[in-house]
Amino acid sequence: MLPDLLAPGLTIVFCGTAAGTASATRGHYYAGPGNRFWPTLAETGLTPRLFAPEEDYLLPGLGFGLTDLAKGVAGSDRVIPPAAYDPTRLGGLLASYHPRAVAFTSLTAARIALGRRHDPGLVAAGEPYGGVQIWVLPSPSGLARGSFRIAPWQALADWHKSNARLGVTT
Repeated sequence: MLPDLLAPGLTIVFCGTAAGTASATRGHYYAGPGNRFWPTLAETGLTPRLFAPEEDYLLPGLGFGLTDLAKGVAGSDRVIPPAAYDPTRLGGLLASYHPRAVAFTSLTAARIALGRRHDPGLVAAGEPYGGVQIWVLPSPSGLARGSFRIAPWQALADWHKSNARLGVTT
């Protein structure tokens, strides 16, 4: 479906559950109608402007990576078979690329990867990802519009900006 968009030295790796149908069809992350991922990045100041899904390949140059827990499948969470999710693969990616943070772009992605439910916001640093900051964010999917809140996304952006001001590098 969608290849990982990762590079050494990333600040944040955004991790979803799996590519949605529209994203898989278009070949780009967060491409579904009504998905707030790209507008939220711009609104919080994580990106300098509103990017289109077709510009997802530019994110690693800004220090951001993209991946999913399930590769090779697409659709809404309710149709993805549980066996398709591979949190161990994510752990290997984080160990290889050493980002400062992983940000799960839904409560479901965080629950699958971390083994239990977490409230939105900064969870911790450390296990299971060896010192990587762990953020849980409300889903920007159009299907989750009713439960979307920008505050945890803004907290992530503020954390990112404070690290940039302090000159913190990976």
